[in-house]
Amino acid sequence: MTTTTTAPDLATVIGHELPYLRRYARALTGSQDSGDTYAAATLEAILEDRSVFDTDASPRTALFRVFHLIWQSSGAPVSGDESGLAAAAQAHLAKLTPNTREALLLNTIEDFSTAEIAEIMQTDEDEVAHLVKIARQEMEDSISGRILVIEDEAIIAMDLQSIVSDMGHAITGVARTRDDAVKLAQQEKPDLVLADIQLADNSSGIDAVRDILEAHGNLPVIFITAFPERLLTGERPEPAFLISKPYGEEQVRSAVSQAMFFSSTGPLHG
Repeated sequence: MTTTTTAPDLATVIGHELPYLRRYARALTGSQDSGDTYAAATLEAILEDRSVFDTDASPRTALFRVFHLIWQSSGAPVSGDESGLAAAAQAHLAKLTPNTREALLLNTIEDFSTAEIAEIMQTDEDEVAHLVKIARQEMEDSISGRILVIEDEAIIAMDLQSIVSDMGHAITGVARTRDDAVKLAQQEKPDLVLADIQLADNSSGIDAVRDILEAHGNLPVIFITAFPERLLTGERPEPAFLISKPYGEEQVRSAVSQAMFFSSTGPLHG
């Protein structure tokens, strides 16, 4: 009886957390394909040996801990197969202090506590705090540029402008609709697009981003949405960088630093 109920329960809890593991993996690697490969390897490891999934921890912590073990065992590799902007980003990634980005993302994007991160990374809380501090400095100091904000709510748009301006980035404009976004991108090509999904005239931030990418080539993109699971289904190309509403300042800072750092994302092509 126990055997028949354990498997569905484990599948259910993992299924609930999987979209967030995939979000983390993509932000960590800067690639949908690479991130999903590591997420899939995590699931395969659990299926092969249930003991790696620590039932004494929360399901979310246990799942991310298995991911981290796989990521570390692979050497947290930097791909040599990229070219252009992606190659430059990966070369820069190799110079970062080990484990700093993992700690930063777990804290600011996935909202794990310092104690939970210590459990995931198998270290102590002081070391986690140190890693997060280093990561913030290294990521924010690495690149600055021009950011286009696509957001129809004035207060949120002002908040986003304030956050990214304080980071040293320039704002090329704020668009409330798809057409406005395309026009602003034509006037001044941004280095990064920060886009809400639902816009003022019921147009789509996703469509606006597609239009901009078709006109200007590959740019790093961050989507903001109250429903992240709708963009993390595995059924189509998806964003590597995603912020959930309501967001915190540190989430925005971390995502912007990550996206600018990689300088190439593959959101929602085709």
